[in-house]
Amino acid sequence: MPTSRRQLLHLSATAGLLAAQAGQASQATAPAAGPLRARRLRPGDTLGLVSPANATFEREPLKIAIESLQALGFKVKPGQFVSARRGPFAGTDEQRAADINAMFADDAVAGVIAMTGGSGCNRIVDKLDYELIRRKPKFFGGFSDLTSLVNAIHQQTGLVTFHSPVAASEWNDYSVQAFKGVAMNAEAAVLRNPVVKPADDLVAREERISTIRPGRAQGPLVGGNLTVLASLAGTPYFPDCRGAILFLEDINEYIYRIDRCLSTLRLCGAFTQVAGVVLGRFTKCEPGDGYGSLTLDEVFDDYLLPLNVPVYRGAAIGHIKRKLTVPVGAPAEMDGEAGTVRLLAPAVV
Repeated sequence: MPTSRRQLLHLSATAGLLAAQAGQASQATAPAAGPLRARRLRPGDTLGLVSPANATFEREPLKIAIESLQALGFKVKPGQFVSARRGPFAGTDEQRAADINAMFADDAVAGVIAMTGGSGCNRIVDKLDYELIRRKPKFFGGFSDLTSLVNAIHQQTGLVTFHSPVAASEWNDYSVQAFKGVAMNAEAAVLRNPVVKPADDLVAREERISTIRPGRAQGPLVGGNLTVLASLAGTPYFPDCRGAILFLEDINEYIYRIDRCLSTLRLCGAFTQVAGVVLGRFTKCEPGDGYGSLTLDEVFDDYLLPLNVPVYRGAAIGHIKRKLTVPVGAPAEMDGEAGTVRLLAPAVV
């Protein structure tokens, strides 16, 4: 047999084997068809309090967080290691992951919420028991560094998770009503910014929406903190962006770093797949030192206008006082001109 033909047959057989192996792997990790929804939270339920992202260095913030959850009507079960300390983290990676797994295993716990954001979630994203979570779906919520876990859990199990306030957040009336509507009342809610009337000005200067490209789009919601999300690119925990509505926010990043993270999403193919983009708040994302910088407007225009999908900026998502609760994996419709996201079905049952 000619050498070239032998090589072609060998390559063909190898490709077939690799494709079969890839298919088996995808079948092993693929979530069930359609979003898996947890039971709605109810007053009197027990919330498991975990700290996968960061240590809590003083007793008072933990006490206030527990009192806040109790004021929402919940009983609170702190994780075994929620007050632990190893460097900046609440215990070792194994301990922090074990707390989450234990809460999903405990039938007396109705939902799980993170104490605070930080930087430790990527270290444990491969240590969660996703089969357990799939078998015992529960509310799981948090934001900022929790972007890793809310997207990974949805991607690995199909469970709708929640980009929500953490326990240590400020639970003002807007944040409380947004949380209750989506996670407790099972509303197919319209997620929109609070209305702020100017006290002594001709126009409102807060909670403004700016339309980058008008239009409407439907798809499952995915996203969260841009920096954290970009760090998942190329891993099995990065969300499926095909036909999705991607929402993004960030804090304390120089504009060139925002640019770099957006380029990561472009290069990994995420942007070419999305149906629409919702930009939350990019709090204190400034030029920094150097010879100059693009503006955030210019950076967003460079990456998002060529997509020819609806995009708006300014949603009440991110490191801000008044926060929306956004269900990751839930089907929704965005309106780029109105600056709204409408859930097409309740995110919980």
